[in-house]
Amino acid sequence: MSTEVRSPAEAIIDGIGGAQNVTSLTHCATRLRFELADSSKADKEALEAIPKVMGAVPQGGRNYQVVIGGDVATVYDQIMALPQMKEGGEHTGRSNDDVKAAARAKSKGKVPWLDAFFEYLSDSFRPILGVLLGASLVIAFASVLDAFEVVDFRSPDKPASWFFVDAMWRSVFFFLPVMVAYNAGKKLRIDPWVPATIMLALFTPEFLNLSENPAVQCVTNDTLGAEQCSIDIFGMPMQLQDYGGNVFVPLIMAAVAALFYKGFQKIIPSAVHMVFVPFLTMLFVIPLTAFLIGPFGVWAGNGIGAGLSWMNDNVPFVFALAIPMLYPFLVPLGLHWPLNALMLVNIQTLGYDFIQGPMGAWNFACFGATAGVLALSIRDHDTVMRQTSGSALLAGLLGGVSEPSLYGIHLRYKRIYPRMLVGCFAGGLTVALLTLGTNGITTDAFVFTSLLTIPVFTPMAKYAISIAVAFVVAFLLIFFTDYRTPEERAEAKAAREAAERGEANADNAGDAALADASPTSTETAGAAGAGAAGAATATATKSDAPAKAAEPAAGTTTDIASPAAGEVVAMADIDDPVFSAGTLGDGVGIVPENNDVYSPVSGTVVSAMKSGHAYGIKTSDGVEVLVHIGINTVKMKGEGFTPAVKKGDTVKKGELLATVDFDKVRAAGYDTTIVLAVTNTKALAAVSPAGLKHASAGDTVITTTR
Repeated sequence: MSTEVRSPAEAIIDGIGGAQNVTSLTHCATRLRFELADSSKADKEALEAIPKVMGAVPQGGRNYQVVIGGDVATVYDQIMALPQMKEGGEHTGRSNDDVKAAARAKSKGKVPWLDAFFEYLSDSFRPILGVLLGASLVIAFASVLDAFEVVDFRSPDKPASWFFVDAMWRSVFFFLPVMVAYNAGKKLRIDPWVPATIMLALFTPEFLNLSENPAVQCVTNDTLGAEQCSIDIFGMPMQLQDYGGNVFVPLIMAAVAALFYKGFQKIIPSAVHMVFVPFLTMLFVIPLTAFLIGPFGVWAGNGIGAGLSWMNDNVPFVFALAIPMLYPFLVPLGLHWPLNALMLVNIQTLGYDFIQGPMGAWNFACFGATAGVLALSIRDHDTVMRQTSGSALLAGLLGGVSEPSLYGIHLRYKRIYPRMLVGCFAGGLTVALLTLGTNGITTDAFVFTSLLTIPVFTPMAKYAISIAVAFVVAFLLIFFTDYRTPEERAEAKAAREAAERGEANADNAGDAALADASPTSTETAGAAGAGAAGAATATATKSDAPAKAAEPAAGTTTDIASPAAGEVVAMADIDDPVFSAGTLGDGVGIVPENNDVYSPVSGTVVSAMKSGHAYGIKTSDGVEVLVHIGINTVKMKGEGFTPAVKKGDTVKKGELLATVDFDKVRAAGYDTTIVLAVTNTKALAAVSPAGLKHASAGDTVITTTR
């Protein structure tokens, strides 16, 4: 059967050797990751002839990757739905969460809990980015109509058709807590429908109608001007809150639910897990959420609102700075919603609101950072990021919606926030300076702060200047310093320059290329940047080969030894996205047990970092080996590293490369794993890990074949 009449999913499975040859299938952002019973059955040429396939990459041993691109999740689902995959005897279907969890088994840096927190936030929102963008564009459309006075979307008397349009976007933001709860549960490796169901209990008509019960007791919050009601449930008072749009509550609730869920799994027999683990988790956590977690989340937001109200009354200059500096932290958690209530109260009681003006500085700093990402993605020909940032920027500038920017981009790249905060500060400072001795920047309407709503603010000119300052500062900082790490930026630059020069003058790029290939961050590298790293490293090492060296015969093998004694880990399990993805080539990792690091091969040292943490060695057979000592250790700037060789030296297998104080590396918070990567993997017929679990220094851990 030809590939023309088969679906891409069927063709891929046939090309990989059939469903019975698949022992495990997962996917990352761009690639299908196969573990095969017999890797020799995979047909590389047949796979790469499939239109959907961008490349097929043997990973050594039983691992095989098929590069799909941004549509990988769809192709994965199609493959998993094939009848032969359901019937495949050995297929295990490990989830992506399983794979990611294994890769995150080790610490991620000096503040592991902060990394884990941001990852928890990001992964809880990333799957719903598409619907957030969709809803945001509906808001943008409505804002355009409102600005041109086609329809007043804030009017309670608008036609029913426009209420229906409201429902199109409010559905996403109203039920956002449920979607977040589902994703958070999935992230925490429990049944995601359990936290979703717990959150849904607070959205049922039965729960919502409790506010109409005669037994309800209500008091008025003097600061927010809103009623806060409670009712006795089984003799205990329970506060009745509006949880629509609140994401702080589901994030806390899902973490608590995971503790209960996993605890019940340990004490309940596995045969009845399906029934009793979800049941007991819901039985305990629904009341816990309704009585404690939910009110706490709302209380936290209300407390922030009350504090800001006091600040505006007593220290307005500080208030103008505080609002744009606080919002970047409130919005991701949904704690900004009580401030919306305060805005409405201000309009009803004072006739104007003083929060939205300085808030605009935050919004436009956010949009400026997104615009910077868009500009860089256009420059670097990053199609995926260009689409994401372009849609998010449109939703922001026209609709005043920041969530797509935050959840889709800013929380994924930790370099963005510090630069965006500078823009927030600059915009807030401009507001403070321009409005000294006045009521600040005010508005008599509750609006989304977008380009279309600038005219509703008074004084309009001062508001426009303030948001322009915030936007431009954030944009320039992102554009000129990048949202990626310096190493990722250098990778992209190296790729562009290599293309322009036709890889000329590569000799001068040896040390720089090796530095580019040394990831210093656990941030997810962009596809373009990651690919450039491998290309830059391979080019640098290749350029140092003798100009007229004889080409090794096909079938020539080279044994690569362990540079130290220690545990051997698969490349995919190394806690760095660039290495684990095989971007710099196939190989293994070694968790060292002592401080001496030896040369894994005989050859020429073509690159040696002055910091002593990384070496490139090229053998007489043309095999290019990278020895990268530790993850992110370039940040140590040579402290604890004592190099024994330099660039240009000839070394023998087993000769000392460096002595490293690994206790100092661990104390600094860095992973000590020594990465052993064959950087010219694509030029070789095979790169095969030996499959050892533990190796002594000098033991063969990789064999390459020309």
